[in-house]
Amino acid sequence: MTVGDNAKSNEDKIKEVVFMKDGIPFWVAASGYVGFAAISVGVIPVIFPSLKWYLVLISYIVAPVLAFCNSYGTGLTDWNLASTYGKLGLFIFASCVGSNGGVLAGLAACGVMMSIVSTAADLMQDFRTGYLTLSSPRSMFISQLVGTLMGCILAPLTFWMFWTAFDIGSPDGAYKAPYAVIFREMAILGVEGFSALPKHCLQICYGFFTSAIVINLLRDRTPSKISKFIPIPMAMAVPFYIGAYFAIDMFVGSVILFVWEKLNSKDAEEYSGAIASGLICGDGIWTIPSAILSLCRVNPPICMSFSSV
Repeated sequence: MTVGDNAKSNEDKIKEVVFMKDGIPFWVAASGYVGFAAISVGVIPVIFPSLKWYLVLISYIVAPVLAFCNSYGTGLTDWNLASTYGKLGLFIFASCVGSNGGVLAGLAACGVMMSIVSTAADLMQDFRTGYLTLSSPRSMFISQLVGTLMGCILAPLTFWMFWTAFDIGSPDGAYKAPYAVIFREMAILGVEGFSALPKHCLQICYGFFTSAIVINLLRDRTPSKISKFIPIPMAMAVPFYIGAYFAIDMFVGSVILFVWEKLNSKDAEEYSGAIASGLICGDGIWTIPSAILSLCRVNPPICMSFSSV
């Protein structure tokens, strides 16, 4: 064993000691989960009458198994698939309740499942970060609690601001809320079955599903000088969800990055991520003053639109 291996081994031991020293007792986690489950069983059926208390209880019984699977998968791939597990609950509960409130029950159950499964994966990722940075897991957990309490206040206020200031869900608006439509349609599908789909919808779905697999196989099997010109099916699907304007934005950004890489590839590689992060944060933060201006009925001095005759 080399000196470097010894140093690495000692560092890992220190990380383990620090991480395990302030461990959270199992009874705290278990009692907290049971307490939140009891609150949810009592409150959620009042808010969503079609989702009976025993269905909420079943969600809380099944969720830990799914949360473990999602946490494990997120740790391996850095990809949180909470929405996938939520859709599973959506279809099951919507079909169980049926036409008498099944859509609302499925969506509510989906929200319960997603919140549990997603929070578990996020918390495990935070614990992993705490382990690597020699942070106390107890302080990480307390920070999560504080953030959750803040979210209980800030999230409804943010939703109210957006809902009041903008036309949420409008096909012609800036905030189309595409996933709201998608999840609602899936809930309807869970209640009514495939008969609720438009004519030839399944055939079209099968065709594009097969074509996506073929395109991915071509990308993986062809030389890089050819595969770089083959489009990615998932990237092609994004504009269908949220509109063509997003594709235009991505095209403009791709052109800028392409030119930058040609002019100075080293700087482009080092700073492109930072610039992308700044653009994303700036665009997200701007929605707050934009919402405030909209609430104050402040209209832009000029408005441009394009239409075809």
